[in-house]
Amino acid sequence: MDHESRSGEADPPSRGKRVLTNPVPLVAVAALVGACLWWWTVSGGSRADPAPPSAGDPALSGETRAPSLAANDQVPAGQGNRRRLRLLSRSDVAASLTRAGIDGETAARAADLVSRTIPGGEEIDLTISLANAAPEDKPALEWLEASVTDGSGVRIEPGPDGLTAAMIKPSLTRKVTAVRGELDTDSFYTSAVSAGVVDSLISDFANAFSFDFNLQFEVEPGDVFEVAYAETVNPRGERVGKPGLLYVSLTTADKSKELYRFKPPGEKEAGWYDANGTSTVKALMRTPVDGARISSKFGYRKHPILGYNKLHGGTDFAAPSGTPIFAAGDGVVEFAAMKGANGNLTVLRHDTGWRTLYLHQSRFAPGMGPGIRVKQGQVIGYVGTTGRSTGPHLHFEVHIDGKKVDPMSINTGKSKRLDGAALAAFLKTRDEIDKARAAAAS
Repeated sequence: MDHESRSGEADPPSRGKRVLTNPVPLVAVAALVGACLWWWTVSGGSRADPAPPSAGDPALSGETRAPSLAANDQVPAGQGNRRRLRLLSRSDVAASLTRAGIDGETAARAADLVSRTIPGGEEIDLTISLANAAPEDKPALEWLEASVTDGSGVRIEPGPDGLTAAMIKPSLTRKVTAVRGELDTDSFYTSAVSAGVVDSLISDFANAFSFDFNLQFEVEPGDVFEVAYAETVNPRGERVGKPGLLYVSLTTADKSKELYRFKPPGEKEAGWYDANGTSTVKALMRTPVDGARISSKFGYRKHPILGYNKLHGGTDFAAPSGTPIFAAGDGVVEFAAMKGANGNLTVLRHDTGWRTLYLHQSRFAPGMGPGIRVKQGQVIGYVGTTGRSTGPHLHFEVHIDGKKVDPMSINTGKSKRLDGAALAAFLKTRDEIDKARAAAAS
């Protein structure tokens, strides 16, 4: 038996020859050599000088990225040679066009037109459409659009006399969102955020119920809330500006309240009204500081500094130093100065004859002094820890007929109800909000 016929290997070197007994490897080698020669031929024999990219080259399909691109979105197949880029500023337009294959002169002229029509300092959405061209030609600009957050911008197209620019008007729409959720065991804030409420609206929600609920003591896990808010969105669906509440509701085991945001004709500011057009505003606010927790209630207690039982004649609201303090009702400033253990003290005399006192402030609001008239909700000072105090908080007192009363238990007065043309306008607004809520929830 031949030595080679079984192994298919060459004779040992000592025999001085190399014979292949299996023909298949020879065919494979020939095929590989042929493929290599074909690649070398079609590539021009060298990769040092590649041909310029054509309009259909994958390099122009959105894979390239200008140095300052914040985003680079692909255009769905079938829409032609179109690129959509997010640029950090208008100064990046020329470089982005050049990287897309547009000649430098056209890119510079187009960038100049963009700079003339779009203000600096804003991100730009740049859409580039390239005209069909032969594979050997550089891409040609068919048109481009550059726009900013509100949808306004410019469309640029080549013409007989060069590039022409047409302004694009802002394109904003109003979107209403309705969110419903339940309170969890942590806080209203976490409950609202989990349900999808924009976090900047949460303090506004709490303020809407400042006359009707104590959100620390009158709500429990499982209580149901609803929020409807409006926002302005651009063509990309992004929010422009701040959203605003339209409707809020809160249902507990003891009571339920739903409120609508409305600005009566002739009024400077909008307020909250129930479904019948009755305002939530009463003579006195129970909580004259935002985002605070009650750290000590009205009543007898062992004084934390003096060490003996003493009437705590008000409510303590713990809050960071510098938190604004609001006037609990319309009135006149009687006193605003440092006063011993009270620290920086403001005393307001209200139209009802009641007095409210605000102790331990870090400082007073500018212009506060005896004889100054203030409106309910106006900032009169800021939380601090002056006087006899163990930490930053507002000590808030209400005096009726010269006696200290529990701010959390008093009847804060009756609310006013809209009438006439104001009521008719409110009812129309209420129905529009309800319709928008229903559409948003569907």
